[in-house]
Amino acid sequence: MKKVTVNASRVYDIIIDKGILDRAGELCATVKKPCRAAILTDSNVAPLYLARLEKSLSGAGYETVSYTIPAGESSKSAENYLAFLSFLAQNKITRSDCIFALGGGVVGDLCGFCAATYLRGVEFIQIPTTLLAMVDSSVGGKTAIDIPEGKNLVGAFYQPSLVICDYDTLSTLPDDIFTDGCAEVIKYGLINDKELFCKLKNPIMPQIEDIIENCVRNKRDVVDADERDTGVRQLLNLGHTAAHSIEALSDFAISHGSAVAMGMAIILRAAAALGHISKEDCDEAIGRISSYGLPTDCPYSARELADVALNDKKRQGGSITLIMPFGIGDSRLYKVSVDSLEEIFKAGL
Repeated sequence: MKKVTVNASRVYDIIIDKGILDRAGELCATVKKPCRAAILTDSNVAPLYLARLEKSLSGAGYETVSYTIPAGESSKSAENYLAFLSFLAQNKITRSDCIFALGGGVVGDLCGFCAATYLRGVEFIQIPTTLLAMVDSSVGGKTAIDIPEGKNLVGAFYQPSLVICDYDTLSTLPDDIFTDGCAEVIKYGLINDKELFCKLKNPIMPQIEDIIENCVRNKRDVVDADERDTGVRQLLNLGHTAAHSIEALSDFAISHGSAVAMGMAIILRAAAALGHISKEDCDEAIGRISSYGLPTDCPYSARELADVALNDKKRQGGSITLIMPFGIGDSRLYKVSVDSLEEIFKAGL
């Protein structure tokens, strides 16, 4: 078992081990005394793991109710946000109760935003079941929903009380969903962890506990330093400006992990064209992305990407902060004018 502690506005642990879903009630009781527990999950995860979580929580003294949304990014919507809030109210969830997110990033983001805003804040616990959620979205307190104008444009910073990563759940992931998570793992290696990047020469699963811990520690460090995403935490957005444009342009037919892979490839090639990163490092990084079966070519034009990026959360007036790689394990904040964004994307396509 690995444990990583986040020291943000709420101090909490991320527990990483195999088979601990069946101990969730025992683990949760150490941070939240038994109460009414409202579980949010999705249509893929519910048949696999909902009954096990309910049994574990009930065994520890929690009284459970559950709500299931359709699987997929389109469920991270205002409609489902309001529907789950109504469910909480109808089931008389109070501030002394707790909400549980059982699933991937969509469930975690939606559940966290509901927890942040229902009754002006109730505690919630993350139980991620995808690699992407374990290494990234379940940690750090970013919660959000999507609106037609863009992804994650409505949300709150709201930390969970506990994160439980049972990596046995990865055994039921479809290959493409597991591969999505690999994009975020590679991202951490490119940002500031060359040792992690080198580990990825070998398959992830035989070293999965260490890989998850490495990624979580990297994220913990930037969240501890910059919880509200005004400085170094922005490094976690490597490739994401282009990625969010790609997701929106595809109407989310292109998954987040695939879009991040394309976005990282775009900014790596742009960095090489601008002379920031060597061709050798650029080629090695893009080769590593490709080796995991992730796409590195983007189907959209620089103009299309730039137009959508104008709604990006990272835009500040006439400028936007990109994350620019200067070497493997050396990425930096790089502020550019919005007028130059199309040329930068063009250099990376």
